[in-house]
Amino acid sequence: MLLNIGDDKERHFLALQALLNPDDSRDDVLRKITQLAARMLKIPGSFISVLDDENQYVRAAINFRLETSSRVNSFCRYAVDSGNPFIVPDTLQDARFAAHPLTLSTPFIRFYAGVPLTTRDGIKLGTLCVVDTSPHMITKEQTDTLQLLGELAMSFLEAWHYAGLTDAITGLPNKLHLLRDIQLLATTNDIAERNLILIDCIDMPRAHELARTRGMAPVENLLRDMAIMLPLRLRPLRCGKLYMVATGRFALLTHVSDKISASVVASRLQGVSAELEPGFSVEFRVHTAGKTFIPGESSAREVLNKAVSALHDRIRQNILLLPESTWADEDAPSTPALMDELRQAIQGIIPGLYLVYQPKICLQSGLPVGVEALIRWRHPQKGELSPGMFVPVAEHAGLLPDLTSWVIASVITQLRGWHIAGLAIPVSVNVSIHDISASGFADSLEERMIRASLPTRLLGIECLETERIIESTAAIEGLEDLKLRGFPISLDDFGTGYSNISYLRRMPIDIIKLDRSLISRLSQDTGARIIARSIIAMLKELDYVVLAEGVENSQTGETLQKYGCDQAQGYLYARPLPAEEMSNWLELKLTSLK
Repeated sequence: MLLNIGDDKERHFLALQALLNPDDSRDDVLRKITQLAARMLKIPGSFISVLDDENQYVRAAINFRLETSSRVNSFCRYAVDSGNPFIVPDTLQDARFAAHPLTLSTPFIRFYAGVPLTTRDGIKLGTLCVVDTSPHMITKEQTDTLQLLGELAMSFLEAWHYAGLTDAITGLPNKLHLLRDIQLLATTNDIAERNLILIDCIDMPRAHELARTRGMAPVENLLRDMAIMLPLRLRPLRCGKLYMVATGRFALLTHVSDKISASVVASRLQGVSAELEPGFSVEFRVHTAGKTFIPGESSAREVLNKAVSALHDRIRQNILLLPESTWADEDAPSTPALMDELRQAIQGIIPGLYLVYQPKICLQSGLPVGVEALIRWRHPQKGELSPGMFVPVAEHAGLLPDLTSWVIASVITQLRGWHIAGLAIPVSVNVSIHDISASGFADSLEERMIRASLPTRLLGIECLETERIIESTAAIEGLEDLKLRGFPISLDDFGTGYSNISYLRRMPIDIIKLDRSLISRLSQDTGARIIARSIIAMLKELDYVVLAEGVENSQTGETLQKYGCDQAQGYLYARPLPAEEMSNWLELKLTSLK
């Protein structure tokens, strides 16, 4: 909407459309700004206007009874057209407005002062105004205050837009932005044939484990590097506009006449790798698929869904292809050897697999309300191997269901032990789309809990690969079966964009985990705080339990508590601990708070 959209006409159109669409959280903040303007200038009426070529639309009005008017009759057009503050101390003494319909009838404007709302690239969207039915004189100081408040409103709108239409990590336009761009083509009667090409670069279970074991910074840097590298690899081809439509998934919107296809993109990206940190490299497993369409013949979402379906077909066709791993040590075991050793570790033939647990804290009481189980592997020769190294091996070797089963069996054993010791603390496990989609998974899980004499509410299911789950009927049905049997469902790593909220109602979710990339910025970034507060408020309105990941300092914890966040998890409270240490920690914490 407000940043890097295209030419001026397109930017203006998208900006106006976004502001005219209803958004209660956005308008609540704008109303508070108009209240502040009226109070500081001691003028009873205030509103924010949005102007297009024909009309003026009133937003966030305080003591002002007008919803729309023609642009010709609007006072605000003078501020927008001039780009400067526009002040009329007494409309009856001004020849332009003495016989004006908005002066002589509702809303009976006698005094007007407005400042233009201008984006950082010069697009004027509307105004922030104060009005009254009596004349006033306004000082330069008051005019400056109104301008400052207008700049504050614009800064908020840009932060709101950034959350909704821009990927928070790469800065690229996001999935919602792509859908709006496709819709815009149809609106402007552009019927030139287009290609939508999707590019999957990163194996998401592996990326998830990398984030858990090495922190978000290396993974975020990897995504930023990919956003820069992709256009460079495609030179000198005209590759169109690049989007980030999901974590690790990019999209290109091109003209068919550009002669760039999914297969061309795939060939240009073969052999791409990146060094996350010294001694640890990742080779990308690239899949591409495309959909050719004529704007307006299908909806934007239908176009994207067909491209996604084609991409998933490509991924399934290559499911057993294992990319080479790059190891820090030349003496590291080969991948086939590691597969065999992992199989033996799962079967208990060789030791090494174990779980650690990280607590989840109630922000109101300070009490632990659950823990998350995380898998680790202490290799007999290589020492500690991160899940980012062995979980992808498990997936490609067909061992992921066995590994998930091992984790669940270990968690149920630990739950049973804690239950006997009087610690009825819920434990959540990370479950992939392969497990959730498997026939009978919920029945099997319920049977295991019944045999252990444990209620299903003590075993939480954390969903990974959300974009893939929402596009899979089998996965949605699997989640509904789990929910029906009483297993709490969490959505892991919820992104910062409001666009993500649209798919929540299709998933039977109890708990939303806010992404640590947003939480980590709360103590330094005003925009992040505005976004977090709005997201938490909306999620609470939808009756979700909200949990923040990656809380590392007390200031962030206090901010989240003030915003109404329910639970938190992070190093501020405890690092992931082995079972025995976790037991001691829980007992100490629960005893100290009694």
